[in-house]
Amino acid sequence: MTKHYLEASEYLYNYKHAPEESSLCALEQRTLFGEESDNLIKSTIKIEPSRSPFIKGRLSILFSDKSVQAIAEQVDQIELKNQSFKVRFLKINDLSSKQKIEYAEQRMIESEIGWKINGEAQMKNPDILFGIVPFEGRWYFGTYQESEPVWLHHVKKPKEYSTAISTRLARTVINIAVPDPSGLRVIDPCCGIGTVLVEALSMGIQIVGSDLNPLVVQGARENISYFSYDGIVEVKDIAVEEGHYDVAIIDMPYNLFCQATPEEQYAIIKHAKRIADRVVILTIEDMDQMILMAGFTIVDRGVANKGKKGLFSRQVIVCE
Repeated sequence: MTKHYLEASEYLYNYKHAPEESSLCALEQRTLFGEESDNLIKSTIKIEPSRSPFIKGRLSILFSDKSVQAIAEQVDQIELKNQSFKVRFLKINDLSSKQKIEYAEQRMIESEIGWKINGEAQMKNPDILFGIVPFEGRWYFGTYQESEPVWLHHVKKPKEYSTAISTRLARTVINIAVPDPSGLRVIDPCCGIGTVLVEALSMGIQIVGSDLNPLVVQGARENISYFSYDGIVEVKDIAVEEGHYDVAIIDMPYNLFCQATPEEQYAIIKHAKRIADRVVILTIEDMDQMILMAGFTIVDRGVANKGKKGLFSRQVIVCE
């Protein structure tokens, strides 16, 4: 492989989400990249595409030009030696309906690029997957890594809890709470059966969990062990938590499912302010006043809707 092949410094992420997920997806995008888009984001920030339920894949940009022909003239710099390859036209792009490229032309573009690459073309299970995509009036070519829906593997677990958030939402919330996990200490002090813990541990994030209910703590431990992760979960009230963390994630649907008073809700938020620098709160209620009274600043927010009609929704509030 040529030196150029190894030097991608920009990336294109293609996105797909349901209409009811638009607010949540946009919040995750703003947190990870500082911008939002319906379909493609170009960035110098490199993240694993499987981190997000909304990212379909990541194109590591090798060449960019005004036409497919201009790209084809450059790809002969790539030397794959004994590796096989495939070129894929990325269907998620920013072309308008009038500009859409039909199937036959997509295949022609793939062939035009593929003929110029020095290597063995392989349609099934290639060693290297390349992608080409139009974006903002230019064409981009590079290696393409598809997202793997890791969170789907965590849906079925030994212990379930009717009020637990989905694995998809949990993974998104972790990205919003911890956009760059390097060296950060994270806590979920109201962890329930550990949905957030499992997703965070699967992403290599240093997280601990706790809960007042011994039964759900035991359930969280079983779920973590079931997926072969190693995590600490304790029976503990947030009021007696003495450690300090970079980030806390708190799911607070208390008035609907528990007999917690507003005073108890406020105490949880106040203690979260004491133990963490950044807190992401999930709530079905308006808690802005409590959050501000606790000394937080609300820096961003989104809505996680359940179902196409959004009959049940949680606010996702980022506090610092």
